[in-house]
Amino acid sequence: MQRQDIRNIAIIAHVDHGKTTLVDGMLKQSGTFRDPSQMAERILDSNDLERERGITILAKQTAITHSGVVINIVDTPGHADFGGEVERILSMVDGALLVVDAHEGPMPQTRYVLQKALKAGLSPIVVLNKMDREGARPEEVHEAVLELFVDLEASDQQLDFPLLYASAKQGVASTSPHLEESQNLEPLFDAILDHIPHPAGDEEAPLQVLVTTLDHDDYVGRLAIGRVRQGSLKAGQMVAVAHGSGEVERVRLSKLFGRMGLKRVELESATVGDIVTLAGLSSVTIGDTVTDPDNPQPLPPIRVDEPTLTILVGVNTSPFAGQEGQYVTSRHLRDRLYREQERNVALRVEDTEDAEVFRVSGRGELHIGILLEEMRREGYEMEVSKPEVILRQSPQGVMEPMENLFLDVPDEYVGTVMELLGPRKAVMTSMGQAGPNQTRLEFVISARGLLGFRSAFINQTRGYGVMNHLFAGYQPYTGIIEEAPRGALVAMETGVATSYALDNAQERGVLFIGPTTPVYAGMVVGENSRPTDLEINICKKKHVTNMRNANAEEGIRLTPPRVVTLDQALEYVKSDELVEITPKNVRLRKATLDPHQRKRERIQRQA
Repeated sequence: MQRQDIRNIAIIAHVDHGKTTLVDGMLKQSGTFRDPSQMAERILDSNDLERERGITILAKQTAITHSGVVINIVDTPGHADFGGEVERILSMVDGALLVVDAHEGPMPQTRYVLQKALKAGLSPIVVLNKMDREGARPEEVHEAVLELFVDLEASDQQLDFPLLYASAKQGVASTSPHLEESQNLEPLFDAILDHIPHPAGDEEAPLQVLVTTLDHDDYVGRLAIGRVRQGSLKAGQMVAVAHGSGEVERVRLSKLFGRMGLKRVELESATVGDIVTLAGLSSVTIGDTVTDPDNPQPLPPIRVDEPTLTILVGVNTSPFAGQEGQYVTSRHLRDRLYREQERNVALRVEDTEDAEVFRVSGRGELHIGILLEEMRREGYEMEVSKPEVILRQSPQGVMEPMENLFLDVPDEYVGTVMELLGPRKAVMTSMGQAGPNQTRLEFVISARGLLGFRSAFINQTRGYGVMNHLFAGYQPYTGIIEEAPRGALVAMETGVATSYALDNAQERGVLFIGPTTPVYAGMVVGENSRPTDLEINICKKKHVTNMRNANAEEGIRLTPPRVVTLDQALEYVKSDELVEITPKNVRLRKATLDPHQRKRERIQRQA
């Protein structure tokens, strides 16, 4: 059976090349909305964090109708840390819309997502976006895209991709670089109908639906989303859920949904090629197969790249524990982390010997940081350790994850960046021009060397540097990387920070807090200008007497504190420190709060 009335397509690209904006244009021009002018920008980025950061984190599906054909569109993340979202979504579609910035050309994540799409056997359509941007160079970018396809060993059929030129912001696409010849996205819709294969499968064969996404509804409970590979479905039908463990469970579907625009629509039945949402399967997880109860035929589970970074997440043990959060116990933490693991296939959660501490492993600092930020906003309190890379044992010895690092920096900062990367044992592989007065540097560096590098890089290039990195596999251990010596200013007593004490303390280094901030003994309140830790009394008040002096009326001038965000704290924290995360605050603290115990531990380490 071949379905001529449906197409399934994923939109893939590097971060900020315009995927979500292009989906906006397609939704507006398909007649999905009665009044397109009332539609918000980046409508699929519904998550608060996605809107704040301007990136797509979760893959999302929508559907439009064009010339009587339903086009199911899946918007995917462009950041490599969320590669697990891309990998599981590609099993739902038959084609991919590769969006490339007509000025920047193929970037590191372009290579990553395209490699996954070609490996899955998808038929590609290439869209050179942002043609209205000053400096657009479509001919050169087209050549670079072609080279990338050849480099990734695309098949002859995949190499014969249709090429379109577009401005997603203006909502126009054309088969030629001259966009004024087109008034809308009609050429893009036509290309999808002409070049994306129809879904094919046996409608009479036993049912197969591979669950690729989970959702939740307050009324019907857990929802499983997947594509019907073969067979057909009806609401209220008895089905079997084949779990990864091999167990097969018989359950009855309570409801069956499809998508149209942004709305979930209830269906009576579905068949080969339909992307459906199933309700009533309370125990289903990602990678399970919904199949025929009389003749179960499970599909191979979804395989994703393994995590490379791990942290310890534990119950908040600071003196301020329980004052700001709603969920503070180990049971709350454990339930939330294991619930996240069910829908986030690239994440791993494990119990440790300590019942109040859990090991969480992910793709990178951003992947883990987004999870912690979501939990913080939901009302959870926790403390987390310094991120560490996951090492592997092999016949060749210890192996560690390596990254390909791509840096675009102004010419005057090249030397500074080289000095930053030297102690981190980065090996340069390429150096060339990235544009006027811009140099592109490429390195191979261990994931350990990248920890904490982003903040230093942005500071040293005054914010003009652009950084991307891509997982390059496991290679032999490169040796010890010495941490740059960094001392901390540590509060020596619990109380409230005073302007008088801060005025004295700011001469010692950079402060992280301002006046009237509650502090506790062992809390890191600033960075020492020297490489050793220094305990300071941040709560000291000025001694009041009835004597007058000439300086009594002088006001205290405090330098604004450096407010540490959650992402910065994860990069900044040292091995003997923890990050305390609550709904209202992110604090750095020493793992051991007692100063005498800290001193004993330091002496033991040195011995």
